[in-house]
Amino acid sequence: MAERRLRVIHLYPELLNLYGDSGNILVLRKRMEWRGIACHVDEVHVGELPSLAGADLVFIGGGSDREQTIVCESLQAARSELVSYVEDGGVLLAVCGGYQLLGHSYTMGEQEVPGLSLVDLYTDRGSPRLIGNVCVRSRISKQPIVGYENHGGRTHLGDGVESLGTVVRGYGNDGQSGEEGCLYKNVVGTYVHGPLLPKNPGVADWLLARALERRYGQCDLVPLDDAEELEANRVMYERLTTGTD
Repeated sequence: MAERRLRVIHLYPELLNLYGDSGNILVLRKRMEWRGIACHVDEVHVGELPSLAGADLVFIGGGSDREQTIVCESLQAARSELVSYVEDGGVLLAVCGGYQLLGHSYTMGEQEVPGLSLVDLYTDRGSPRLIGNVCVRSRISKQPIVGYENHGGRTHLGDGVESLGTVVRGYGNDGQSGEEGCLYKNVVGTYVHGPLLPKNPGVADWLLARALERRYGQCDLVPLDDAEELEANRVMYERLTTGTD
């Protein structure tokens, strides 16, 4: 069988790396390496624009309000290419601030900042900040998704936009709807930091499977020994659901 390879675009890692978000790239690299899938990661830095030609997976991490504004302004010039990528089934993972950028707008202080309009959603501000460990049930993972959230934004999904999942413990999109994140085509947006993927291998494999299907027309993910990852997931889930966190 010819070697399979995937190209990952990591957007602005020097700005968007709250709570170890860049660890998600390390997980994707290793899970591909263990399966004999070649992984090429292109980092896009401040002052650069992404080229999505041949891209298989795009990652946008979380950052402070200032960093998020810098990134959004930079990406506006690449918006049409990002829209085409998403609508063509391109795989994209966006966390916290990156998740907010996916929508039409987000409120920063008294200012409403235009987003990238990749997904029908918007984010406004609320008080207090929504902080703590979080647990979510999602159709893209057999195990509950666990992690950490810290956001002042309240994200509202448009009609017909699916949430990533249902909150078991924590706040999610707005602290009221019981929804967390968004799932649109092959785009995953979420407030779950931690980073997300080390404790949630099911999410990592969902992303890789979608990227392989888009690139090669089929998904052949060899099962991995995820005993350590699943134990970390189980321990955190039990802590959250028994109220011992």
